[in-house]
Amino acid sequence: MAIDVVLLGTGNPLPDSNRAGAATLVRAGGRTMLVDAGRAVCMRLAAAGVIPLMLDDVLLTHLHSDHICDLNDVITTHWVMGPMPKSLRVFGPPRTQDVVAGLRAMLQPDIEYRIAHHADLTWEPQLDVREIAPGLVFDESGVRVIAARTDHRPVEPTVGYRVECDGKAVVLAGDTVPCDGLDELCRGADIYVQTVLRVDLVGAAPVQRFRDTIDYHSTVAQAAQTAKRGGVRTLVLTHQIPTPFAGTADEWVALARAHFDGEIVFGEDLVSVAV
Repeated sequence: MAIDVVLLGTGNPLPDSNRAGAATLVRAGGRTMLVDAGRAVCMRLAAAGVIPLMLDDVLLTHLHSDHICDLNDVITTHWVMGPMPKSLRVFGPPRTQDVVAGLRAMLQPDIEYRIAHHADLTWEPQLDVREIAPGLVFDESGVRVIAARTDHRPVEPTVGYRVECDGKAVVLAGDTVPCDGLDELCRGADIYVQTVLRVDLVGAAPVQRFRDTIDYHSTVAQAAQTAKRGGVRTLVLTHQIPTPFAGTADEWVALARAHFDGEIVFGEDLVSVAV
């Protein structure tokens, strides 16, 4: 397979015993990439057979807490497991530098303690943080990553990613409503991974703060319509809002099926798809 995608965490900001926070593993052309780093990401990486030291790149779609809250764990574990210094590249929208600098400051006491205790650990975490704009992120070793602006306002800027390898393409959209940037990413893609919301369920919630989420996430129908416009082969529904009740996957798929004839995958933690 040219590209392998593993849904590490399909949960939303509300804690759930069965769903880790937003995170997706992408393996392509010998590169191992993590898209977002939500709650319990290192545990799910281990379950997928990957340790943080194996990561080449972290790609952040945006800086909402549920997408970055365990980035500190990724940074620390990537560092302490290494037999020698290895840089971890972190790509993200503007202000990613601020976020990583804050995490780095939070970790400084721990870094000092570990260096003081381990004679063979003589270096601090090696981080290469790059704030990106829409366009080419990198093109290396047969793997091409492209970013486009998405729409998750008032969270801005936000980006989605398209990973290309051996003529195949996978889109990791993050949190967004339909927009031109998302359509650009999805055009002709083999797999499109999208956060989705059930407006019928969220709209009935008695808490305004929860209902507010409707205006900046794609509904299931909107995700399916985006997939259809782009000629996508497989639509993956992830980061579902609200957390689906057991046995309701078919309901979510049926909502998408009304607008999209391709393959539809209902995302749960550690579900994988490949092309």
